[in-house]
Amino acid sequence: MTIVLIAKLISSLVNIVVLLVIVQVVLSYFMSPFHPIRRTIDKFVEPMLAPIRRVVPLIGMFDFSPLILIILVQVAATVLINLLFTLR
Repeated sequence: MTIVLIAKLISSLVNIVVLLVIVQVVLSYFMSPFHPIRRTIDKFVEPMLAPIRRVVPLIGMFDFSPLILIILVQVAATVLINLLFTLR
């Protein structure tokens, strides 16, 4: 029962991170970077995006770091959840 609860917690955290990244990307098109809502979301998302941006350059005018972050977070969560269930 505890492992299932931990897996659900990990899944919920991943969903929150993915949602924040998507909201940050959408707001970056419409909202000033100095708006309080955007600054709050950026406080959570930018520390995760910064290392990826150092490694992956812009391709033209496109920044693929949010997409890479979403994929990495989902893969890490899947591996962690599978590891939890195999160690049971």
